[in-house]
Amino acid sequence: MTPLSRMPADLAQLLLELEELGRENDARAVERTKKMLNLEPETARLIHLIVRASECRNILEIGTSNGYSALWLADAIRPFVSAHVTSIERDPVKIKMARHNIQRAGFENPITLLEGEASQIVQTLSGPYDCVFFDADRVSAAEQLRHLLPSLADKVILFCDNVLSHPAEVQEYLGAVQALDDFSDVQLPIGKGLHIAFRHRRLQQ
Repeated sequence: MTPLSRMPADLAQLLLELEELGRENDARAVERTKKMLNLEPETARLIHLIVRASECRNILEIGTSNGYSALWLADAIRPFVSAHVTSIERDPVKIKMARHNIQRAGFENPITLLEGEASQIVQTLSGPYDCVFFDADRVSAAEQLRHLLPSLADKVILFCDNVLSHPAEVQEYLGAVQALDDFSDVQLPIGKGLHIAFRHRRLQQ
């Protein structure tokens, strides 16, 4: 049974609507900045399942677009009253669209949108984040990760999309993750390619 079948009907309908609108928009748009570049539905479902199963409470998303993936993340943490999603987007047009879609879903409380350059904003965040989703400028993801390391929880999941569709652009990020001694990682051929890394530090006896 897919996550959509367990969601409130109005949220499931909104996500299906955004999937279709995103596909139609990206087929028309010539400039990359005008595309929504939403997650592939199967990738969204997998991330939703992992976040829900891991009981993540404080998520950072880099790359909001129209809010599609933020809605999936917010639904995944819905069982926890204090859980939260912080999402960063530099395009003011997409921020406006995301706010509208978040309001339609009734997720104004669990989602905070931050507008600006992610590489600058991440330096101001304290966390601790138990989940980070890199889904924006893949070239700068490694730099963003370095800034975020002090703000990561001991138990943390990192997601990075487009590792198969844009392997050269994401190479530095993958190398940065694999250089960390306490992370395990895997790359999955789902959607445009999803990289998952996990750290669970054990408390010293």
